[in-house]
Amino acid sequence: MTHDSRPAEPADAARKQRVEAWFTELRDRLCTEFERIEDELVGVNAARLAYTPAGRFERTPWWRGDASVSNPGGGTMAVMHGRVFEKVGVNVSTVTGHFSDTFAAEIPGTETTTGFWACGLSLVAHPRSPHVPPAHMNTRHIVTGQHWFGGGADLNPIVPHDPDTRAFHAALKETCDQHGKDYYDRFSAWAAEYFHNKHRDEPRGIGGIFYDYLDTGDWEADFAFTRDVGLTFLDIFPRLVRRHMFTPWTREDREYQLFRRGRYTEFNLVYDRGTRFGLQTGGNPDAVLMSLPPLASWP
Repeated sequence: MTHDSRPAEPADAARKQRVEAWFTELRDRLCTEFERIEDELVGVNAARLAYTPAGRFERTPWWRGDASVSNPGGGTMAVMHGRVFEKVGVNVSTVTGHFSDTFAAEIPGTETTTGFWACGLSLVAHPRSPHVPPAHMNTRHIVTGQHWFGGGADLNPIVPHDPDTRAFHAALKETCDQHGKDYYDRFSAWAAEYFHNKHRDEPRGIGGIFYDYLDTGDWEADFAFTRDVGLTFLDIFPRLVRRHMFTPWTREDREYQLFRRGRYTEFNLVYDRGTRFGLQTGGNPDAVLMSLPPLASWP
């Protein structure tokens, strides 16, 4: 079958604008909250980093170089290196183009066109303290010959803390229950399956939710759920950070943290869908690989 290589566009351009505006707004709200947390650090953990200023996000725009598309799009990297967050990135991108024939075979809605439009937000936080849990959150909207939402959030503590696990899952369950009675069971099970280092047969963290190809036939409802996933993360993750950011840590804690970051790195380079999608579609490598920790170790 001959493929049409023209880029896909949403049936309603206003929807595209709303999606992009929301991800941009959520990015700004997340960045503001994380900078506020940076300013709140006091005590021994602040003293040990006396010469490290409170972090601020540095925003770097990038553009795709697809010469076959008049407006291929791009995005903005927002990355901060601070005292609470050793590295945290909140990236937003909107890209248009067409898949290679090989990659198109893996993507729904490409039977008659290899064109696509995609917009998404991706967040990864690597705290400096081993007691503060690293976290990931991503939400996206993709249009080919079909359209769907996807995303999720998961927590990756260096040492799991049962109250944090319960609070994180309870917040996600409450949000899921407001949108679909089976959403939490389905999406938490999907997360447990997806966020798993198969070559080591071990989970990446304590899970969360993961969903993809969400198209119930009610675009507004699917968009509302995706917005609420982002808002839930904006509420629960800063609360978990503030629980632990003042707790002192030892050199042994730090060494174990770097070891666990190595496991996180393995997942992102071997299995992560977002990494593969970004690199396969000509995304900025620095933006795509923003999720990697600043330091990690292997035995």
